[in-house]
Amino acid sequence: MALLLNCSLLTYTLLAYGLGIGLLVQLPWILNLLGALLLLHGLVLSALATHELIHSNLFKQHWANGVAGRLMTHLNGACYAPYADLVQHHLNHHIHHADFVPFEMGAFFAALPPWLRRVCVALEWAYFPWLEFWLRWRLMVAAFTNPEKAPFRGHTVLLLLYRGGLFALLGWVSPKALVLYGLVYVAFVNLMRFADAFHHTYDYVVMGAEFPKRDRVYEQTHTFSNVVSKRYAWLNLLYLNFGYHNAHHHDIRCPWHQLPQLHQRLYGDEAKQLLPLPQLVSNYHRFRLDRLFGGQGQVAAAAMAEMKDGCLDFTGGIGVSLLTPP
Repeated sequence: MALLLNCSLLTYTLLAYGLGIGLLVQLPWILNLLGALLLLHGLVLSALATHELIHSNLFKQHWANGVAGRLMTHLNGACYAPYADLVQHHLNHHIHHADFVPFEMGAFFAALPPWLRRVCVALEWAYFPWLEFWLRWRLMVAAFTNPEKAPFRGHTVLLLLYRGGLFALLGWVSPKALVLYGLVYVAFVNLMRFADAFHHTYDYVVMGAEFPKRDRVYEQTHTFSNVVSKRYAWLNLLYLNFGYHNAHHHDIRCPWHQLPQLHQRLYGDEAKQLLPLPQLVSNYHRFRLDRLFGGQGQVAAAAMAEMKDGCLDFTGGIGVSLLTPP
């Protein structure tokens, strides 16, 4: 049964991505809208499936998870990073209970020329995730700027040629479809950024820096769950049950389709780390500039799903996507 569910997930993800692009090139706007929604969901599921495959949660064979994981990164654009780097980066997050970043975010923005900082802040204010695209650009050019990644230059050139060629072909067939794809990808980055932002109040750790050793108590205390709906459990499948994050950190080998049961068994109906989605949506909007320059904020120790003020100061993290390893 598990194999059928997992194969269905990957099949739907590929179909949603392909069919979504196909509908973007059509003339009727209603088909464009449907295509945009399908493409968006396909991108989101490709990222979340990559997460499951990093943990080897879809197939018994390690190599099969690796093959499928690499395939998913070609959909969501994380393919410019060596897949081994994606795996190491995310597993380090679990092993060391920290969010690893390439540089200190506040200092990075403060060091930008004033005119460029104003442009970047304006884009982020308008929900264009400039920082996330900058992190993706760093991955694309890493083979040419980082001597340690020099062996990947040929690989990177081939990726740029094949992906650039496909986007050029899409633009030649339908400039409208290319623009719509860009808009959908911006929405995808925002949706994944929202999901990642409110899962932890871990310390930011710049790669190579020393940091305190954290234990499992710290891990669960600084981990939070943000499900789409408590009442309608099927809605959480839109995010592949990714919102059950405390359960995931309790057992990283628990597959996506068993996370709700694990969450209920561990925390029941009084889960203290389950934060209300409407408040987090408000925080995502309210702190969209604050999180560029500060830490992740605080969550009241007694925060309950029923509370209205338990996570009012939860600024949220930034630049911590599993798709952009530092």
